[in-house]
Amino acid sequence: MAEPCFALDQEQVVDTMIALTRPSSLRGIIVTGSESMELYLALRRRGFCRVSTPVTCPAPRRQHAIGLVTGENPVAALAQASPFLSTNSAVAILIESREGKLAIEIRHKLHQLGFRIEAGVRCRRGLVLSADRQGFAQMEPAA
Repeated sequence: MAEPCFALDQEQVVDTMIALTRPSSLRGIIVTGSESMELYLALRRRGFCRVSTPVTCPAPRRQHAIGLVTGENPVAALAQASPFLSTNSAVAILIESREGKLAIEIRHKLHQLGFRIEAGVRCRRGLVLSADRQGFAQMEPAA
């Protein structure tokens, strides 16, 4: 009985991430985290054809405009997504833990990677946080 509830929760997370990052079917999306394959399949069902995971796209060349992060360790998954994201990109991160320390770590990691937090939306599984990065290439040499 828990399976249908999880599926509904997963659909809500996917819908929220799509709404926050506003991807088009032509822009590349990289999906990372322990639930990346489920998210990958959900996006493909919705008509997004340029969806990748680090496993399906072995060469990180900053070619993706959107990053979606889910799973048990969002800080590590965000670091894994970063080399795939372009200088002007957006990310959405599912934070399932109610632990304040994790949110602070994610905020620090986003800032370190040149992202600015734009919004956070509560859903049944936790908080979906979105952030944008504009012109990170100019900031990278200074860091």
